[in-house]
Amino acid sequence: MIALGGAIGAGLFVGSGVGIAAAGPGILIGYLVAGLLTVLVMRMLGELSAAYPGSGSFSTHAHRALGPWAGLTAGWMYWALLVVSVAAEAIGAARIAHGWLPAVPQWAFVAVFMALFTGSNLAGVRHFGELEFWFAGLKAATICAFVLLGAAAVLGVLPGRRVAVGADLLHHGGLLPHGWHGVALGLISAVFAFGGLETVTIAAADCPDPVGAVRRAVRTVLWRVGFCYLGSMTVIVLVVPWDDPAVAAGPYAAAIGRLGVPGAAQLMNAVVLVALLSAMNANIYGSSRMLHALARRGDAPRPLAAVRAGSGVPVAAVLGSAAFGFASVLLSLRWPATVFPFLLNSIGAAILVVWVLIAASQLRLRRRLERTSPELLVVRMWGFPYLSWVVLAALAGVLGFMLADPGSRSQLLCTAAWTAVLVLAAELRRRRRSVSPAAVPSSRPGRDPLPR
Repeated sequence: MIALGGAIGAGLFVGSGVGIAAAGPGILIGYLVAGLLTVLVMRMLGELSAAYPGSGSFSTHAHRALGPWAGLTAGWMYWALLVVSVAAEAIGAARIAHGWLPAVPQWAFVAVFMALFTGSNLAGVRHFGELEFWFAGLKAATICAFVLLGAAAVLGVLPGRRVAVGADLLHHGGLLPHGWHGVALGLISAVFAFGGLETVTIAAADCPDPVGAVRRAVRTVLWRVGFCYLGSMTVIVLVVPWDDPAVAAGPYAAAIGRLGVPGAAQLMNAVVLVALLSAMNANIYGSSRMLHALARRGDAPRPLAAVRAGSGVPVAAVLGSAAFGFASVLLSLRWPATVFPFLLNSIGAAILVVWVLIAASQLRLRRRLERTSPELLVVRMWGFPYLSWVVLAALAGVLGFMLADPGSRSQLLCTAAWTAVLVLAAELRRRRRSVSPAAVPSSRPGRDPLPR
């Protein structure tokens, strides 16, 4: 359910409107390419995480494959991405709740949400899992109902409703109203919307059978991406003109409003609120486990590696991640036009950095595993090594487009600057030690066949 919920986030319900505005009906091409890229990245990550499950996930894999600089960079970039996202989600959720209860100030809702999900993560992984189970179930049910309702409209069998499905599809600039440049912008929007699926490999470390959990989750990524994203995007572009202002504000609300569903706006507000709260819950969990893994390797302050006896909850890491998220909210309230937008801009391309390191790690570690412990390859990347190189080339192409595009360039440059700082910090740390760092400990004692 965590894997399913990770595929249905606020990026789908809200952020997809930006992609549709940029690409028009061509957003389907953008989501198709981004979906295939996501499936391949998750397959590579699944291969490594099934062989070496652990809360550090791709950070640990990068450390083992490429060196301490890669593990430190992947871990801290992903941690920053998650904690800043927690702040953004808390602000978005508070705005929706404030719209329903205007007498309660937004900061009070933020405080309640942060306390609720910090408490659920401190209480233990079971409580986190229970909350995420119901959140994911509600989001999945909403998407299924939306696609089925849209399919009924497309087929002309929607009772009591007459919807001119596809009537405006080609009358507002054609399939590619902004050309391939618009499709590329939609692709970038889609890639960022898919970010978050990686949390499932972090969560697998808390499962009784981590290898089996990773295998099941990774194998179902394909149909989740196809049904949830491509299915719902197809319904939207067929039912609503892509340049309708309502689409940019909320594509799902615009679509179900066109289908005649009463109370469409408030219904989607409720669903988006659930998506935001679910993302907060998952991101506090993922960021705390990543911070804990960094501390265990010595890439973060050692006290953050401590866990509560019995439950195994990394209390200090949970509090540290939640505190940073709450501090980001305070910054947004104090300097809404400067500091918080800078934080969002700084981590704008972080997911692409993480994906590049995943692909590079898989290319190197797969060869080692084949030589030393092929029995650990219970999940295998398709078409290795050719598809792995295709993924790296595609990611390089996305980064190159962001660099060339004025609207995306600042995000990429900010992320590149932070990446350079992290790589430099790893190098200085290595020199201070003046000896080779210890090998990364295996999450399963006695099962680390990869020599440094």
